[in-house]
Amino acid sequence: MEELEALRAGPFARSIMVVEDNPMDLDFMLQAFEENTLVNPVRVCRDGDEALEFIEAHSMPDDPDLPLLVLLDLRRARQHPIWSQLPFIVVTRSRENSDISCAYELGVNSYLVKPVDFAACAAVVKQIKIFWLLINEPPFPETGGH
Repeated sequence: MEELEALRAGPFARSIMVVEDNPMDLDFMLQAFEENTLVNPVRVCRDGDEALEFIEAHSMPDDPDLPLLVLLDLRRARQHPIWSQLPFIVVTRSRENSDISCAYELGVNSYLVKPVDFAACAAVVKQIKIFWLLINEPPFPETGGH
């Protein structure tokens, strides 16, 4: 138990928001988090409206519920003054150049195509964890008693 609490400090203190309307894709993602010992709390929103409601309710940079990462395809969130500074990762099935271009024009930090099998999904989550949670510096101070 102490090891888990220690892991939840620093970059692991902040939650990760996943916006996903497909229950099977959500299950894949959550299983991949578990497979990669991603211990951050996960906030799941089933659609963009639910995510926007959450964003409006959590708008201060020192809010402990403010996610460290946002894994979604949510365009209006970038217009929010606090949320505009958080990393946004689009995880989608589309490989269309127009979708990729549009996502980057809207300010996403990373565009990933959803893997079709669990092993590939787990590999993608591992890379997300390494870069976004261990290497990357977040825009706001970490929570969790530091």
